[in-house]
Amino acid sequence: MSTDTAEFLPEAGEVTMFTTSWCGYCKRLRPQLDQAGVAYGEVNIEDIPNGAQVVEAANGGNQTVPTLLFSDGSTLTNPSLAQVKDQLAAIG
Repeated sequence: MSTDTAEFLPEAGEVTMFTTSWCGYCKRLRPQLDQAGVAYGEVNIEDIPNGAQVVEAANGGNQTVPTLLFSDGSTLTNPSLAQVKDQLAAIG
């Protein structure tokens, strides 16, 4: 992702989830993260000036949500809970 995302980098062991208010995949992932005890901050890309550019940088120009940003700067787009857990474990 671009350096514009520095303000959104989460603490180690947490994720930042970029969403929209109408995203069904986002609505499905939230309770899964909650149930698994994965700490996350949510950023609705419709509510921030550079929201579209943030997710486009991670997705080859596409505004795909949910896009999750990890503490090491890596991202996952529309991941399963297992993928999120695996990424968190890989980062340490």
